[in-house]
Amino acid sequence: MASRTLLTALAALTLLAAGPAFTPPAAARTTAAAWDTDRAATAYATDPAAVTASGSENAGSAPGLAFDGNGATRWSSDFTDDAWLRVDLGAVVRVGRVVLDWEAAYGKRYVLEASTDGTAWTPFYTETAGTGGSVTAHTYPQEVRARYVRLRGVERATPYGYSLWSFKVYGGEPAPAATTRANLALNHPAYANYYQHAGNSPAFVTDGGVPADLKADATRWSSDWNADRWVSVDLGATSVIDTVDLYWEAAYAVDYELQVSDDNRTWRTVYRPSAAEVAARRADVKSPAEATGRHDSVRLPAPATGRYVRMLGKERRSFYNPAPATAQFGYSLYEFEVWGTGGSAAAAYPALPGDQTGGYRTTFFDDFTSAALDRSKWRVVRTGTEMGPVNGESQAYVDSTDTVRQENGALVLQSKYCKGCTQAGGGTYDFTSGRIDTHTKFDFTYGRVSARMKLPVGDGFWPAFWLLGSDVDDPSVSWPASGETDIMENIGYADWTSSALHGPGYSADGNIGARQVYPAAGRADQWHTYAVEWTPTGMRFSVDDRLVQETTRNKLEATRGQWVFGHNQYVILNLALGGAYPAGWNQVTTPYWGLPQSSVDRIAGGGVRAEVDWVRVEQKG
Repeated sequence: MASRTLLTALAALTLLAAGPAFTPPAAARTTAAAWDTDRAATAYATDPAAVTASGSENAGSAPGLAFDGNGATRWSSDFTDDAWLRVDLGAVVRVGRVVLDWEAAYGKRYVLEASTDGTAWTPFYTETAGTGGSVTAHTYPQEVRARYVRLRGVERATPYGYSLWSFKVYGGEPAPAATTRANLALNHPAYANYYQHAGNSPAFVTDGGVPADLKADATRWSSDWNADRWVSVDLGATSVIDTVDLYWEAAYAVDYELQVSDDNRTWRTVYRPSAAEVAARRADVKSPAEATGRHDSVRLPAPATGRYVRMLGKERRSFYNPAPATAQFGYSLYEFEVWGTGGSAAAAYPALPGDQTGGYRTTFFDDFTSAALDRSKWRVVRTGTEMGPVNGESQAYVDSTDTVRQENGALVLQSKYCKGCTQAGGGTYDFTSGRIDTHTKFDFTYGRVSARMKLPVGDGFWPAFWLLGSDVDDPSVSWPASGETDIMENIGYADWTSSALHGPGYSADGNIGARQVYPAAGRADQWHTYAVEWTPTGMRFSVDDRLVQETTRNKLEATRGQWVFGHNQYVILNLALGGAYPAGWNQVTTPYWGLPQSSVDRIAGGGVRAEVDWVRVEQKG
């Protein structure tokens, strides 16, 4: 771009807090906004002395213009990959998120870093495939404390510099130890067993933000749709607690327990609503549009002592959906205040696990050369017994050598057609097929998982090689909180397969996935090796040793949702027919969803099968 038109955008440094408004140092401020009705304070860094950079394209794109609150200005770096932009917040705060609003000259690769002294820097968000636009990088569940926040460029997406309309930092100072009564939870670490997505993480329940109407879509924790969910706060040190204030969004708990703990493991219940209160809350059923939240100010019957405080949900509110039918969603909490004395600002999120050391060794292998399937390694899955119908698929899985067998040194999963011939799980099926897994035989955490496979080609044939969280059948977890790792899926197209991750906030059509096209005119009905390397810090998917998708835990949690891949999964191989994924591509609705007549004829002719040469799991340690 020899010349560029200045577009309109807001550039501001925003710091959310509760209690006194966060005020930047004198050199960095022109004003500190007063409290508004939503109890969120805003401060704008307008003095260029608070913002520095490696350089600028020209005087009209100076560093401070990314923070000046003027919607017609921007910072643009000089034309170099290693350019950087830094802001001084004036005090050490717990950083909750950073928002970058890119102009057309954006970063393809860059790092966000934090520092307490402006010298030693710690990365907290790494982007390797940026696409510009507006990027929100949440820090949860990392511990990110900073007086200085820096964007460090690694690679530009264009020949020009890096250009930002705005660079916004959200956070606040953690509540210090108190000898007089105070909200000890403010800007302290918060945890939950599950949350809906990155924008509703538990970190938001201590950020001080409460909308006046208890209805607005302000910062909040929101669980997934399960009654057995909790959110907790670390006060940093033993405290004496007399009151807990819960500011609920409309999806509040009808019944819950308040608990305290000294060690974050053993909990003591200190409050639960009475039966009459629960009945009254249960009767408050409205449509989602009419419903508002509530403020529970709970004065404990007697002061409680502990470091950790938890809300444990027991029953969710019901909504008309529409009347007289009702539905329940998750729990949704704007703010969790804990009033008393004690505590410590030193409360911190624990360090996240790093990658494992050592070399890989094989812990599971099958090359299918025996006379029959080795049932010490594999479980044959049956519809109506081990699983129910899913995804609108047309087949019933059965335990038969017609559908699961070993032949010529390979596993064969074959589909059969017989109109109305199969009864399974209370349904009647025209198709049967094969599915096996290692659940209860070999469940594992982390490793390199691979298989050599040859797939059928034809609309609606859906073979898959994947991993599923071993707790998927636990009703207090279920899918997608269990996690799902799709190493290879094919829906009948000859030239491509896909890989994907599913979890809270990134499931079904919203998964984190990629499509790979075979190079050199390769085809799905040829032999290929599909693999994933699963580590504590990410997933790397490959086809024939060619990397096709890499998803880091850091980027997943910063932008999408909770990492649910730190526990056992098991291996699955199956051949499905039709259903949601194929139908989404081929748009077929008859004679079966996602499965056209031409494919039915091929199944009836006995020619549709997926073959597996071998399966291997390698692990470290």
